[in-house]
Amino acid sequence: MNIRPLLDALDLQKDAAQALADDLRAQIDDLQTRLQEAETHLEHLAITRRTVTGLADRLPASPPELPEHPDYPRILAAFNESTGPLRAKDVCQALGHELLPNNIEGTRAKLKRLVKLGILTEADTGCFARQQ
Repeated sequence: MNIRPLLDALDLQKDAAQALADDLRAQIDDLQTRLQEAETHLEHLAITRRTVTGLADRLPASPPELPEHPDYPRILAAFNESTGPLRAKDVCQALGHELLPNNIEGTRAKLKRLVKLGILTEADTGCFARQQ
């Protein structure tokens, strides 16, 4: 009996299996390299996150946005020019509004809104000042 054809067939299968194993090893090496790069990138992202959050605590808080009404910037300008607290009547006068009860109450409502936004403080009842 001649076993040469059987041995040749086994050699072909061995060569094919060896080529497959070599190809898989190359893929594994490539995947390990890519995995290492991804893990390094993750470490860098974690470091960046820690750095940014650490710096964010040191940044000044952004000022709140003013409501959309032309009186609000003018109200703040009046407080910037004053040396002490102002009453709604004083602010109304600085804005050039007539000193009518409706105008004074409307200005007081705007001042209270600026207090809620943290821009002004109400030191005493009815006396408003710029937040320090």
